This record gives sequence, structure tokens and C-alpha cells, in this order.
Amino acid sequence: MFSAARASTRLSRVAASYAQRMAMSTLKEEAPKRTPRLRKLKRVIYGTALVGATYTGWSMYRNRNPAEQMAFDPSKKTLVLLGTGWGSTTMLKNLDTDNYNVVVVSPRNYFLFTPLLPSCTVGTIENRSIMEPVRLLMRHKSREVKFYEAECTDIDAERKELTLVRRANSEDSKGDQEPVKINYDYLVVGVGGTVNTFGTPGVEENACFLKEMGDARKIRRRLMDSIESAAFADVSDAERDRLLHMVVVGGGPTGIEYAGELHDFLQDDLSQWYPELAKKIQITLIEALPNVLPAFDKKLIDYTQSTFKENQITILTRTMVKEVKEKSFIVQNPDGTRSDIPYGLLVWATGIKAQPVVDRIRAQFAQVQTNGRGLLVDEYLRVKGARDIWAVGDCALSGYAPLAQVASQQGKWLARRLNSLATQAVREGKTDADVFSLIEEKSRPFKYSSQGSLAYIGSEKAIADLPFFNRNITAGGVATFWFWKSAYVNELFSLRNSTLVVSDWVKRFFFGRDISRE
Repeated sequence: MFSAARASTRLSRVAASYAQRMAMSTLKEEAPKRTPRLRKLKRVIYGTALVGATYTGWSMYRNRNPAEQMAFDPSKKTLVLLGTGWGSTTMLKNLDTDNYNVVVVSPRNYFLFTPLLPSCTVGTIENRSIMEPVRLLMRHKSREVKFYEAECTDIDAERKELTLVRRANSEDSKGDQEPVKINYDYLVVGVGGTVNTFGTPGVEENACFLKEMGDARKIRRRLMDSIESAAFADVSDAERDRLLHMVVVGGGPTGIEYAGELHDFLQDDLSQWYPELAKKIQITLIEALPNVLPAFDKKLIDYTQSTFKENQITILTRTMVKEVKEKSFIVQNPDGTRSDIPYGLLVWATGIKAQPVVDRIRAQFAQVQTNGRGLLVDEYLRVKGARDIWAVGDCALSGYAPLAQVASQQGKWLARRLNSLATQAVREGKTDADVFSLIEEKSRPFKYSSQGSLAYIGSEKAIADLPFFNRNITAGGVATFWFWKSAYVNELFSLRNSTLVVSDWVKRFFFGRDISRE
């Protein structure tokens, strides 16, 4: 009886197990087959990565293997671009060369991403990472673009003729260069500006500027020379203090960013390799106005000043530099007195003034061109008093501040207007249309749209003043620093430059900055 009961229990268990398996099988057959959300997300991520990798590879291939170009067309008008700055290079990038024979003239054969130039002075970013060869842009245009590495020294607006002096291989042979003359139908002047010393004695001879790549190299040499000279044991305390006093003149974004980069170089690198000197290095920023960064919001100005105070960067406002000597400079203090301050490195980061070729253009239209800071243009960027000449960027006085984003928007606007008018003229059979006059009839005036202002202030902090509908958003700190980085990487002209800059940042994080002199 006991065995029969045990067998009955075993049979009941087997039957229950079988019934349970049958029920689960039925439920699986009836339930719709659903892909888990995690699996869908993985597919989306893999698909996005595949598309991104494919596009990146295709872009790299196209960059190294451009398509064949059409030759110059004698029936097309010749459009000459002077300069390879923000305005001219943006225009070249957006210009349809099917419509014009394009010629570029500039003493440098590259575009320089100037917002990151202060980073090059201390080795945060390598020099060539922010230099975009202009021939890379030219080679990817549909029609051949000619480039002359030369300086435009004169212009005959009546004969539509430019005088060029080829860039010499050395300063010694500069006087041996024979001038070259070329003609144009349309001319776009985008030569930018040069550093304004405001007539201060000794600036040209003794100070370093921060506008071109050569300036960044010069600053780096001067900086390392001062530090290495101060390392000698027989140097007096007063001389060592002079050598280790770094001065920045100008409280705009360029001066602020350089002071911030210099502080980072001191804290992150010099403190390790020159521990006995790092604590003696002084950084002073001088501004003639009541406060630094006058174009920024008051809260951001206060935040910058407090950050500089924490970083032991001295700010002297309402202070004017009156003379720069070889080893010291004279300032006029807010109370009217004068002081003689010794320095090892002095970086002049103030305003700009007109290039010599701009002055020559102005002289031909003296009755209309009455402002010595640049070329007066109308709301269509046409040079007042001239014919078939436009101006963009810092050399154009259009009522806007001399900013990179202003020049970039002007170049893009003008390129698109010229593209549209030329295409319309071809469609209507007017191959000899007067584009200079039609631009007013067929286009809306140029209007600048501010994208905000950014500045790096050191210690991995940045400030941002960004427009948002009818108000501005202000921010500062570490999070803004990462936004500053991403914004600049996005603004770089090519994938090549973006990759180089990001790799430089990664390299600096792991290995530090290069402290070699060159």
C-alpha cells in the first residue's frame, strides 16, 4: 500500500509538470514576438556608428582624392579675393566657381583659426593644427581657382588692376622681387587689419603681438628665453623678478585668453619642471578702460576678475601704457602718476587698424572714404564710392564690431548672393549682367546675427554670453569650458583640423605641454 501511494504521488507530479510545460508552450505560441527595447537601442547605436564611420571615411577619401576641375572660362567674369582671413576664406568655401573665374591673393597660403591662437603660444595646441591650407579648399571647387602668394601693394580702381609683390623666400631678397600686375572684373577686399599700437613709442620694437602664427612663435621663444635666463644662479634677485614678470596689454578676449593660457602653463607644467622659479612668476594684465571684457555681461566680468584674483593674475584697469622700453614700460596710473615697470615678456593685444592697401583704396575715393580705420561699405557690403568692389571682415566698416563671426557671416552672405545672381543671369540669358548693381535690386541687405561670445579664462573655466530669443544667457565655469571646446571644434574649417585639435588636447592631458624653446 505504501508503495502504491508513492507511485501515485510520482505520477501526479509528472502529470503536473507535463501540464505546466504544455501551458508555457501555448503561451509562447500565442504571445507576439517582440524585440526587447535594449536590442532595438543596440541596433540604433550600431547603425548610427556605421553611418558615422562610413561618412567619415568617405570625407577622408574625398579630401585626399578630389574630383577633376574645369579650366578657366574666358567668357566668365574674374573675381579676385584679397586675403585668406575669416571673410575671404568663408566666401571661397561657399562660392560657386561655376559662375566665376576665381583668383585668391594673400601673403600666406593658409587660413588661421585665430580664436585658438593663444593656446599655441604655450603648446596647448600645435601650430599647424589650426592652420588650414587654402589650396585644400581651392582644389575641391568645381572650377580651377588660382592662388598667388603675394601681397597686394596697390590698386588702380579705374583700370581694375592690382599690383602684387611676390612673397620673398627671405627678408634679404624682398627688395629684389619684381611687381606683378593682374586684372579683375570684381574685387572682394578681405585683408583684415593690423595691430594698432596707438602711436605708443617702443611697441613695435619691444612688444610681442598676437595676431599671426609668427607672433605665437615669437611669444613662445621670448617666454622660454626669459624663464631659462632666470634659471642661472648668478642672476640677481631684481633681474630674476624682471625676467619672470609676464605682462599682457589689452583686456579684450584675446588678452584674457592669453593670460589664462599662460596661467595654466605655469600651474600645470612650469611648476613641475621649474619648481624653484614657478612661484616667482608674475602675470599682469593692463587695461585702459574701467574693466576688462567690456562687450560681456557685468556678471561675467565680475566672474572673470574673481577667477583671475584666485589665480594670482594682477589686473590693472584705468591704466595706460605710455612707452615700452627694452626691459621696462611706463604706465599712467588712474591717479595721473607714472610708473616704470620692469618686464620679461610683454604681449600687446589691443585693437586693430587698417592695412596699407586699404589706405591706398581709401585715397582714391577720399571724398567718400572719410574714416581712417577701414573701408566704408553700404548695407550690401559694397565699398562706397567704388565700382565692382566689396569689402568683408575687419577692413570693412559696416557698423558691426570687428569679430570673426561677423566676417564669416559677411563672406557667406556675399558668396550666396553672387551665386544666386549669377545663376539667375544665366537662366535669363544675361551672361554679361551687372552683378554689382543687381545685388541691391535682387537681395536683402546684410544683417549680422550674433551667435554669442565665448572666452577662456584659465583653470579649465570659460565664460559664455549667448543670445536666446529676446534675452541673453550668461554662464561661466567648468561646464562652460567644455561647451567652449565643443563650439570651437565645431567651428574649425575641416575634419582634419578638428581631429588635430582634439588629439592635441588629449596629448596635453596625458603628457603635458612641450616646454622646448621652438
